[in-house]
Amino acid sequence: MNLIRFFIVLIALLHINLAAVADNHETKNKLVDEVKKINKEIDSLDEDLPLNDPFAGQSSNNSLNTNLMISEEEAQDEMSLYNFQLVGLITGKDNSYISLVRSDGEPFILVLGQYLGKIQLIDLRLSEAIFKKENKEYLIIDFNNQIRESNEY
Repeated sequence: MNLIRFFIVLIALLHINLAAVADNHETKNKLVDEVKKINKEIDSLDEDLPLNDPFAGQSSNNSLNTNLMISEEEAQDEMSLYNFQLVGLITGKDNSYISLVRSDGEPFILVLGQYLGKIQLIDLRLSEAIFKKENKEYLIIDFNNQIRESNEY
């Protein structure tokens, strides 16, 4: 007798569970519809992000302020390294890339060996990129936007 009661209770619990799953399906559809509506509202808000870090203070200014020893020709050149900031390094098995952002916010991605104006990207380190100038000197830029010139790297 107890065995029959056990099976009846088990069948009743399974039936209640199936009814709960069916009800859950309707609430899931309602939730999906609400999420789609919220995503549409977010997509309609076309807010532009600031090009500089608002928490960086005066350190986010153009590197021309920190590199006072550059020539006038270098300062006027649009593709001068002094007008860029290093924002990313990616080193892979076959290729290595750097990401630079110009002072007006335009991003540039360079591969090893590629030229940026008159200088060529020749090597990467953990936190800096090395460029070779036409006169065999080297420019080294790091994530703090410090640019050093040297005869060797």
